[in-house]
Amino acid sequence: MIRQYDGKIVLPDGSEYPGCRFGAREDRVCELVFNTSMVGYQEIVSDPSYTGQLVVMTYPIIGNYGVTDEDYETKIPSIGGLVVREYNDIPSNFRYTKTLSEILEDHNIPAIEGVDTRRLTRAIRDEGSCKALLTGLDVPAEEAVERLNATELRHDQVPQVSCRKRWYARTSNHRYTVVAVDCGIKLNIVRSLNARGCNVTVVPYDTPARVIEDMEPDGVFLSNGPGDPEDVGPVIELVRRLRGKFPIFGICLGHQMIALAYGGRTYKLKFGHRGGNHPVKDLSTGKLEITSQNHSFAVDAASLPGTGLEVTHINLLDSTVEGLACPADRVFSVQYHPESAPGPQDSGYLFDRFIQMMEEGKHHA
Repeated sequence: MIRQYDGKIVLPDGSEYPGCRFGAREDRVCELVFNTSMVGYQEIVSDPSYTGQLVVMTYPIIGNYGVTDEDYETKIPSIGGLVVREYNDIPSNFRYTKTLSEILEDHNIPAIEGVDTRRLTRAIRDEGSCKALLTGLDVPAEEAVERLNATELRHDQVPQVSCRKRWYARTSNHRYTVVAVDCGIKLNIVRSLNARGCNVTVVPYDTPARVIEDMEPDGVFLSNGPGDPEDVGPVIELVRRLRGKFPIFGICLGHQMIALAYGGRTYKLKFGHRGGNHPVKDLSTGKLEITSQNHSFAVDAASLPGTGLEVTHINLLDSTVEGLACPADRVFSVQYHPESAPGPQDSGYLFDRFIQMMEEGKHHA
């Protein structure tokens, strides 16, 4: 059945990208970004790091394997919206429990298909990430641009997605206890720690350092999350107070906040890194990892001398900092996602490195 266009994406320059709406019938102003992953749309839609963002999928067919109960990265998706070339509402997958559109409707998330995603992605790549309006086809371009100009993007995404109270993910015969600071944590991070013998206590982002110290964990984990790391002052201060006392491992936003806590700087990338195909070099081994990434900000390498942090990984596409470490404080971090689900699985060793740090801490206690 051929559907009639009934929606569009409008950019600040007035350019329009028409398509057919699905999911929730909501107008939405969001930051416009693109993702190059070929699979994993459910994980993308349910990744809290996409809070408030309108995500353009460069892979042309989305929805063809449905949505599965076990594969969510958070229980309440908070993505701003989804833009695809072709949406398939008749999944072929014995595991699927709902269609993608049904999930989007359940969580009030708008989406649009039939869009020229190649042209739109080129616009983002050439001009950079920007505000965009997903709206009805009948809205005049001038009115749409006025709405864009009148709307400020939020800066409270981490408080929006962090848990309100601590929760627990335990495993049988555990060997380690980990406190995970929730800035928008992906559930597969918790599963990855459980699989390595860790009982995990997930705490809100603004948990005071003394509370975590009283819990006497073997290690502290700083999660991924949305937005500008400079907006998350409580976690930056937490790192300053806890470094050297426990092994600390940070991923994505956690990586950026570690850099800020040590006196480094971060900056916003032109269009960010989003997808499962970014090559990263481990400077200690010379090995290349194919990584899954999702971030708008990066650590400024020029700001690191004198901080005590050393660069451990670099991105081979643009030479941005992908890993940091302070061996004296038992602190390390990566910009990418070693727990990536689905794949690639090149970087799981980083969780093992965290385990080794906690094991060594037990022997020296």
